[in-house]
Amino acid sequence: MAQIVIKNLKKQFGDFTAVRESSFTIEDGEFFMLLGPSGCGKTTTLRMIAGLELPTSGEILLDGEEISQRPPSERDIAFVFQMFALYPHMNVRKNISYPLVSQGMPRAAVKAKVAEVAKILGIEDILDRPVGGLSGGDRQRVALGRAIVREPKAFMMDEPLGALDAEFREHMAEELRALHDRMGATTVYVTHDQLEAMQMGDKIVVMNNAVVEQFGTPQEIYDKPATMFVADFIGSPSMNFIKFHGKIGAGSSDVAMHENTFAVPQIREPFEGDMAFGVRPEHIELSDDAPFRAEVLATEYLGTTQIITLNTAGGEVKARVSAQQAAKAGETVGLTFDPGTITLFDRQSGRALKSELNEGVLHG
Repeated sequence: MAQIVIKNLKKQFGDFTAVRESSFTIEDGEFFMLLGPSGCGKTTTLRMIAGLELPTSGEILLDGEEISQRPPSERDIAFVFQMFALYPHMNVRKNISYPLVSQGMPRAAVKAKVAEVAKILGIEDILDRPVGGLSGGDRQRVALGRAIVREPKAFMMDEPLGALDAEFREHMAEELRALHDRMGATTVYVTHDQLEAMQMGDKIVVMNNAVVEQFGTPQEIYDKPATMFVADFIGSPSMNFIKFHGKIGAGSSDVAMHENTFAVPQIREPFEGDMAFGVRPEHIELSDDAPFRAEVLATEYLGTTQIITLNTAGGEVKARVSAQQAAKAGETVGLTFDPGTITLFDRQSGRALKSELNEGVLHG
């Protein structure tokens, strides 16, 4: 298949910058996610890799060859769209076979290839049906089949499950990941759904406002966010930010916050100013005798766990604790934090301070 290297990729539409100096590498055979909110530049990045948009500057290397100015037909990349983009006047078999027929492949070879792909996707029984009467899931399988049948170097997928309902979308996500694992194909997948990205991806690029905020594995993105945006965008509930003004020196392993001192991963850079104490909800515990106090605002029962919303001196936080934990609205409790999981942020720039926790993960 293919390794794809993106170097300083930029795209402008007049005075508007859609993608700003993006750089990352998609390894051969990876399921790679481009994640971010609407308008962040993820689809434009995908379209530049596929050749549907030409970059303003920068490089795109496919298997070591620079392809940024080549037309789509010379890139050997298949594209799967959100709205299927099937030919309504053709049945399933003809939709899947169309790329091979247009290339002049012999009829017997086309028939064999379509049968092979239909078996992989489990759509052998609908090959002769018109696409107009198919369910959303079957139409998406047909769209995938038309891409797979070409055996391209890489697949580009632009929110291919976005038109499906939530329950079936989760099922198709599992199918799509299993299909990828069987084929070993390099796949680049655009989504705005962080749960989908965490569930399916080997690596994730998180984009915001045309900029790559962070690039890494799902666990790195979740445990070691590079910015407050990433920490807030990933996770449900997202990371808590307890606001405070303080000072911390390089080499320090504790921080003074709201008249209390808390252990943190060893800091690699000095900082003074407005900070945020970043902690995931599952890394907060309630304790009767802890000196850092908070008022219980609400509880949300989730079966084995519950989400408790609390008001602290540095703002509102959410804690994910056992469903058996006693907590009532209006009472005051103490909070403790798992010290090895804390990320400190510069609130003005939004970036994470370099520490023992995120060493080797933060870029730049």
